Amino acid sequence: MATRRKAKGKAGGRRKKTRVTNAATRKKTARKAKTTRKKAATKKKSPRVASHKKAESTKTTVKSTPVSTPAQPKVARPTSLRPSQPVSREQRIGVVTHYYSHQSVATMRLEPGTTLHVGDVIHIHGHTTDFTQKVESLEVDHAPITEVGPNDDFGLKVIEHAREHDVVFKVRS
Repeated sequence: MATRRKAKGKAGGRRKKTRVTNAATRKKTARKAKTTRKKAATKKKSPRVASHKKAESTKTTVKSTPVSTPAQPKVARPTSLRPSQPVSREQRIGVVTHYYSHQSVATMRLEPGTTLHVGDVIHIHGHTTDFTQKVESLEVDHAPITEVGPNDDFGLKVIEHAREHDVVFKVRS
């Protein structure tokens, strides 16, 4: 079996450095000068300084209004039948307490004094939820019913994903 020999370094020892010529130094200095010129050209003045000087130098002039023209009386406009702000067509009735994604069912808690019937139109609104649907099925303890009150713990089949704390509104027709 053959044995390996240790590799030996070159006999010359250290390599000598080459002398720097004048042409090489000129190229380096020329490059540096170009880059410094570009940097100086791209530097912009602060906009605050310009606006501040501009504000100091501007003069304000006040125009006087003629005194001889009398003020014209305002014409009375007829009052409209509609109020200035539209009345909301939605009434807050409760909040989503849980959502079961595999069944697309949301459980809700109704506010006191509100009821929900099958056939009502509801609007569910939250941080990432916003949809309107007709109530098609209501269930209490897995039994279908037609009306729920504020003390009932009920589930509602929904058409989109609803999240906890989403607000439920009843749309008035």
